[in-house]
Amino acid sequence: MSATHLLYLHGFRSSPQSAKARLVAEHVARHHPGLFFWCPQLPPSPREAMALVAGGIAAWPQGEGMAVIGSSLGGYYASWVASQARCTSVMLNPAVHPARDLARHIGEQTTWHDPEERFFFRPEFIDELKALDVSQLPPAGPELLIAAQGDELLDWREMVARYPRARQQVLPGGDHALSDFPAHLEAALRFCDLA
Repeated sequence: MSATHLLYLHGFRSSPQSAKARLVAEHVARHHPGLFFWCPQLPPSPREAMALVAGGIAAWPQGEGMAVIGSSLGGYYASWVASQARCTSVMLNPAVHPARDLARHIGEQTTWHDPEERFFFRPEFIDELKALDVSQLPPAGPELLIAAQGDELLDWREMVARYPRARQQVLPGGDHALSDFPAHLEAALRFCDLA
């Protein structure tokens, strides 16, 4: 059975307007026109973000019927979603310890794609992130990790250690945004086994 539904989760301060999200959306529209694709704008609260996602995928086919791709903080969320839905997941330079790493970002933030848009990252969001940690659980479905050694924000070695059972593509060089994502797009979507 191939996946008929695909979820894309963006990263911290990002949006569905990110380059990677748009590339996935365009590729799916062109090559998988019957596929249901959803890339929601995630609220700053991790608890609210995953409540939104859980509600949105509640009627989706679980297991092999769906797949999730997540970038950065979205990669951390993707692991949680996959553990709930028991589906395939693809993590792109995923945040591995977001509760640790985002503690210094508490306060007012701007979004990448609209600097006029502001949101407040609250102290309680750190505990909400901890509550979503599934790193001690075995993978509930196939996992693909794409990690760039040149990531300037997150340590690729932590990503590799976090996903020991995943198929791993460790890229020399690169950056956190995965600027060369077009070169890896087809492999990521092939791993999702889209209908």
